[in-house]
Amino acid sequence: MSPRYRVTLTEQERRELDAVTKRGKTQARKVIHARALLLCDAGECGPAWTVADTAEALGISSRSIEHLKKRVVEDGLDAALERKPREKPPREVTFDGAFEARLIALACAEAPEGHRRWTVRLLADKVVELNFVASVSHMTVQRALKKTHCSLIAASTGKSLRKGARRS
Repeated sequence: MSPRYRVTLTEQERRELDAVTKRGKTQARKVIHARALLLCDAGECGPAWTVADTAEALGISSRSIEHLKKRVVEDGLDAALERKPREKPPREVTFDGAFEARLIALACAEAPEGHRRWTVRLLADKVVELNFVASVSHMTVQRALKKTHCSLIAASTGKSLRKGARRS
């Protein structure tokens, strides 16, 4: 079976990769990929190791080497050694600090008429009613309050001494 992608490095590229492998502070992944490319080089100066031999020598999978060779052939040497930047963050930030501040201010306010104190469900409904956000789960409200050590069942929602504790 012939290799799908054939890596042939110029003398300049070989020097660059060799420098990456010998540089002191470089990411381990980048060093391993540089070594893999040097071993897989099918040019005049390269040893032209097989993918399986290279994978065994470097302790990575054959599939990783095939993907690396593909990136070198299609995108170039620099693109193959660097990680591709994310196009968007893993998750959009929906509830920022301003939302939490308004939520805490609401939790510290008087409870609505007919209720002795706020519950997380009441707070979630009120936040939507006041148009802080379009929708919110009661568990999101609970996590935001827990993160700030805000207790809905305490006499005050701020930090206070426990009953029986004395001030010195």
